[in-house]
Amino acid sequence: MTHSLVVVDDHAGLPSVPSTEVLTAARGLGSAVDAVWLGAAAPGPEALDVLGSYGARTVYVPELGGLTPDVAAVAAEAVLAVVGQADGPDAVLLVSTFAGKEIAARLAVGLGSGAVVDAVGVERADDGSLAARKVVFAGTWESVCTVTRGVPVVALKPASVEARPVTEAVAPAVVDVPVAFSPAARGVRVVERTEHAGGGRVPLSEAKVVVAGGRGVEGDFSAVEELADLLGAAVGATRVATDEGWIGHHAQIGQTGVTIAPRVYIGVGVSGAVHHTAGMQAAETIIAVNTDPEAPIFEMADFGVVGDVTDVLPQAIAELRRLRQG
Repeated sequence: MTHSLVVVDDHAGLPSVPSTEVLTAARGLGSAVDAVWLGAAAPGPEALDVLGSYGARTVYVPELGGLTPDVAAVAAEAVLAVVGQADGPDAVLLVSTFAGKEIAARLAVGLGSGAVVDAVGVERADDGSLAARKVVFAGTWESVCTVTRGVPVVALKPASVEARPVTEAVAPAVVDVPVAFSPAARGVRVVERTEHAGGGRVPLSEAKVVVAGGRGVEGDFSAVEELADLLGAAVGATRVATDEGWIGHHAQIGQTGVTIAPRVYIGVGVSGAVHHTAGMQAAETIIAVNTDPEAPIFEMADFGVVGDVTDVLPQAIAELRRLRQG
């Protein structure tokens, strides 16, 4: 039986939400699904239950020997060791984060194949090959990419697939995999790691709804954050907003920031410059608020409001509160 191999990120001892999305996408390929656990420690019973609920029949656990999977070379060599033991997977799928893209590239080199990153979907072509969909050119084109040799590697954008558990969970088998790490992988050591405070909001890269502020907020993100909290959304920003110090650089969306693919993107005072839209063009629904009716953001928006954010946002917030109370 053919099978896909999904690289699973460890988030506080459990599979990350984007990893469960990739597991869901892998099931749609019509083959069995196995998982590679990339965690500093072996998966516990709760993590295995989650993996089984998303259809993973086998969980491969690379023996890291004290090394950390936060180092891309360590993660890639661990996955390659699993591929060598996992009886020829027909695809390797993972999450398209900054680290995931580097790991995907290393895997493609190690497998003598190719990698597609920032994909928003993956499916079987009529000839049985793997076809990965990407949204390009500021959302105006959708391209389909295939890898023509070896084991294809596909990195999917977070939130591009809705995570759905299987109707009947399985109890996955756990297989430990020894790894002979190269000197290059052993040559990097993480000495300190600092997690940025999330303010209780969902991480930007994982959010289903994102409210982003641009130059038009004129330094005041309070209404943006209030709207985001009402919607259970993440807060994003353009490069101008982060460069001005209105919000931290961790919130920057775009070519030099985070790439997102939410169900809903709300741009507040965002003009729609290409270096920003390149990072949010895969959003399913785009809502824009801007005083300039000729702003480029309106060309790609599904719903637009021409108005001042200081007028529009308070009205939207008040209406949302009224609907919730009613």
